[in-house]
Amino acid sequence: MSSLSTQVGIIGAGPAGLFLSRKLHLLGIDNVVLEHKSRSYVENRLRAGLLEQNTTDMMAELGVDHNLKLKGLAHHGVMLSFNGDRVHIPFEELTGGRRITIYGQEYVVRDFIAKLVDEEQRDIRFEASALEIRNIHAAKPSIVFIEHEEEKELMCDFVVACDGYHGIGRQALQKDSYRTHEIEYPYSWLGILAETPPSSDELIYAFHEEGFALLSYRSPSLSRLYIQVDNDDHIDHWSDDRIWQALEKRLGSAGWKLNTGPIIQKSITPMRSFMIDKMQEGRLFIAGDAAHIVPPTGGKGLNLAVADIRILSDAFERFYDNGDTALLEGYSNEALKRIWRAQHFSNFMTRQFHRQFESGSFEYQLQKSQFDYIKNSVAMRTTIAENYVGLKHID
Repeated sequence: MSSLSTQVGIIGAGPAGLFLSRKLHLLGIDNVVLEHKSRSYVENRLRAGLLEQNTTDMMAELGVDHNLKLKGLAHHGVMLSFNGDRVHIPFEELTGGRRITIYGQEYVVRDFIAKLVDEEQRDIRFEASALEIRNIHAAKPSIVFIEHEEEKELMCDFVVACDGYHGIGRQALQKDSYRTHEIEYPYSWLGILAETPPSSDELIYAFHEEGFALLSYRSPSLSRLYIQVDNDDHIDHWSDDRIWQALEKRLGSAGWKLNTGPIIQKSITPMRSFMIDKMQEGRLFIAGDAAHIVPPTGGKGLNLAVADIRILSDAFERFYDNGDTALLEGYSNEALKRIWRAQHFSNFMTRQFHRQFESGSFEYQLQKSQFDYIKNSVAMRTTIAENYVGLKHID
C-alpha cells in the first residue's frame, strides 16, 4: 500500500470540504481532499442555494465570490402567508443591513473547484473513496482510501470528515461517547424546477389548509417551488397540471398571480432533523451534514456547514501559528451553539407553516395565533429576520 502525507486530510468535496481546503491554503496549511464521486457528479449535484450573509462574507474573504457578485440574487426580505393572509419580513430594516442571496449550491461548488483545481492546481482527488480512518488518538492519524483501484494511505496531523450523513467520519467516533437527536417529520416536499420567471420578488412561505407551499427561484427565468406531500406519496401521482393547481391555491393571495411554465425537474424529499452532540475525538473532526441535518424550511444546511468550517479553520490557524490547542479542543462546544439555534429555527419554521392538524383544532388555532403574533409584533418579525439571514455571533 503506497503512502502520502499532508497536514490536514479532508474527506468530502462538498461545500464544507471545499471551504476548509481553500481557507487552509490561504493560511499556508497543506491539505488533501478525498472525494469518492467524480468531479462532474459533484459539480452537478443539485441542492438548495440560499446563502446567509455570513456565507457570502466568507466567500468574499476566500476570494471565491466573483461569480456570486455577478449572478447571485440578493433578497431583502421574505413573505410569510397563512391561508392567503401575508406579512412581509424586511431583512435589512430589521437586522441592520443584513440579507440573503440566492445562488445555487452547485454554482458554489463549481466556483471553489475552479479556483482550487483549475487555477491553483490544489490536491483534490476525485473518485478516491475513503475506506477507513485510523489512529485518531495518535500523533499521525491516517485515511485509507482507494484511487484507481489501488489502496493508499494518507498520513495527516488531523482528519476532517465532511463526508455527509452516510460517510465514514461519524462512524469513527466512539459509539457511546455521543448522543444522536433526530426527528422524522410526517410529510415531505415535492419540489419542481420550472422554466418561468418568478412570481414574486421575495420568497413566499405559505401555510394552507391543504398543505405548505414555498416559492423560490434559481434565476430571473427559473423558478423553484415546493409543496407539502405525504411521506408515502409518489411523483407519478402529480401531473404538471395538478402541481400548478396546488401551488396556485396554496400560495394564492388577493391580487397575486402565479406564473406557470414547463416543469423540467420533479423530486420528492423527506423532511428530517438530525444531529450528534459531539463533533470531535482525538485528531478527528466532523463538519457539515456528517454531524447535522436540518429540514430545508429554514435554509440552514449549507450555511451551517460553512459556520462549522469558520470555527474549525480558526482553530487550525491558531494551532499551526503557535501550537495552541484551546480552539481545537473547544470546536464541538462552539459549533453546537449555532447548530442548536439553527435546529430550533428550522423546526419552528417547519412546524409553523406545514399542515399538521385539522382546521379549527386546538393545534391549528395555535399555529394561527402564532402567525397573528408575527403580523402584529415587530419583535417577533425581528427574531425571524435575524435567524433567517444568519446571526453574527452566538454566545
